[in-house]
Amino acid sequence: MLDSLIERAADLVRESRRLVVFTGAGVSTESGIPDFRSPGGIWSKYDPDDFTIQKIISDRAARRSIWQMGDSAFKDAQPNPAHHAIAELEKIGKLDCLITQNVDNLHQMAGTSGGKIFELHGNMREAVCLSCRRRFSMDEIRQRVRSGDEVPECSFCRGILKPAGVFFGEPLPQRELKEATECSRKSDVFMVVGSTLMVYPAALMPQYALQSGAKLIIINLSETPLDHRASILLKGKAGEILPQIVSKAKQKLFKESRER
Repeated sequence: MLDSLIERAADLVRESRRLVVFTGAGVSTESGIPDFRSPGGIWSKYDPDDFTIQKIISDRAARRSIWQMGDSAFKDAQPNPAHHAIAELEKIGKLDCLITQNVDNLHQMAGTSGGKIFELHGNMREAVCLSCRRRFSMDEIRQRVRSGDEVPECSFCRGILKPAGVFFGEPLPQRELKEATECSRKSDVFMVVGSTLMVYPAALMPQYALQSGAKLIIINLSETPLDHRASILLKGKAGEILPQIVSKAKQKLFKESRER
């Protein structure tokens, strides 16, 4: 049964003209990055209240707590087969864009072009100044913290620095949200990988695609609210299933080109 679903998914990829891939925490967890809500996840170790934008602006102690967290979960993580499979979709000319809820930069590390990626929840590999909006590499800021600067400030304007991920109470980046929405509405195949589709407004993207008549592929370990609307539903690990789909799609495309 699984083999036939993978075969059908590969056919949809091969036939697609505007394929959009949407990734969530299930892709990152396969690289060893904990998610936020599961037992043992980030919110079981840290207070979510410290991750509100209001608290960061008003409370120096909350900023100190955030910088003391460390970034070991992100800095040592490496792309897994799912990340590489998505990058391969771009190489074979089948990726219109990648919309991600993840903040770990692993898609870029795997080789997907930055211009193809819409990071709806920002990126934790950088820090941003809330005043002048300059960005800094997280490596630079972490080095300052390790050197004793417990609450680093912007070196240009002395403004408040925070990780460039989207915090509670903070709006999503509007350009990315707008362009991701447009791409979703124009897609003919929309593939959800490793997301429960429970976090909004990101979870609206596959709904926009469905409203425009796109075929929906879902690859996820657990149920999602859109399972009943999927053309193809694959329960399992992204790093095991997605590479098989991409490999079969490549074989089919190669065979087509040989027969022309």
